[in-house]
Amino acid sequence: MKLTLSTIYLLTLLFYSNFSIAQECNETCQVNAVTAYFSALDKVAKKDSTAKDIDAFLALMHSDVKYVHVEYGAKFDLVNWREAFLRNLDRGMYQNTDQNEQRIIKYISGKSYIAVEYSHGIIQNNEQWEATEPLLVIFAFTEGKISLIKELW
Repeated sequence: MKLTLSTIYLLTLLFYSNFSIAQECNETCQVNAVTAYFSALDKVAKKDSTAKDIDAFLALMHSDVKYVHVEYGAKFDLVNWREAFLRNLDRGMYQNTDQNEQRIIKYISGKSYIAVEYSHGIIQNNEQWEATEPLLVIFAFTEGKISLIKELW
């Protein structure tokens, strides 16, 4: 069997693309996804946010994402979650400034899951970030994207 250079190249691409799809979201992948999550969520919460910011935030999620807030009994899929964000946007609920920022305090990474302690906070005049109360959230990952957000506060 004679393999041409283009055939070898194609087989190599197929091998590595299948490998990356099957690969789990490791610690680096998880931290990067969660950092992007909080950054995009901060943008949604700003007083000048738009539906495009909401869509950019939700684009970070797996198509089968579930958002659960245990204390408040919230349970959303992607469609319901988007509708809830848009309702809040229309009601003028997002009023944060550039001084408002959520940050990860600590995390524990596991197989396809990461537990995150985070906090909302304010960047003070001296440029120091001052946290409010610590909060806990669990993220799960499917195909390298966030597929579950479970708020435990």
